[in-house]
Amino acid sequence: MQRKEINFFKFLFIVSALWNLVGAIFGYFNTAYTFQGFFGRELTDPLFFTIYQGAWGTTLVYIIGYAIVAYNPVRHTGIVIVGGIGKVAFAISLFKLYLSGIASSVVFVVIIGDFVFAVLFLYYFIRIHKTGEGIV
Repeated sequence: MQRKEINFFKFLFIVSALWNLVGAIFGYFNTAYTFQGFFGRELTDPLFFTIYQGAWGTTLVYIIGYAIVAYNPVRHTGIVIVGGIGKVAFAISLFKLYLSGIASSVVFVVIIGDFVFAVLFLYYFIRIHKTGEGIV
């Protein structure tokens, strides 16, 4: 893989980390507000609060993973596999919640953003494969 392309992927994973950071700041550190925005209801149950905040805590961990990939995109493909699966699964879950009337249209910011990243991650894997680099 050429230096220009490696730099593009480094930039992609830095942006991925920042995307997750923005979400995690709202979701983890202002949990009730984020829940209210996504679902249009108060988050008053302490168990639900902890579970929802914990889900955003996972997003905080993804920041570290994408930063590691940004350091060496050719070497850390496994992290991208896990991150990509997480992005697609979370986007699908939010979409299902929207279709069932549980989530508000605000979730489309996350759905669209995560699907864009998933497509870019797919492009990353295509390029890794075509250049003969090993995946995982």
